[in-house]
Amino acid sequence: MKSEIYFSLKTPLNIEESKVDKDVFLYYKQFDRLYCVVVKHAGTEGFLITAYPTDKVKEGDVIWTK
Repeated sequence: MKSEIYFSLKTPLNIEESKVDKDVFLYYKQFDRLYCVVVKHAGTEGFLITAYPTDKVKEGDVIWTK
């Protein structure tokens, strides 16, 4: 799962802003299945909250798309 996290952050299909916290972003990338990596950005720093396989992209404001 390490490579899925790395490549989801490096080359995501799209990035969405969380509906709950405007500092939290969801990075999506398709591998053998779709993965979501959730990251909180605080200024110039950030940290990984969680990563998981998912069936669909959650609803949120699209920040970036490929």
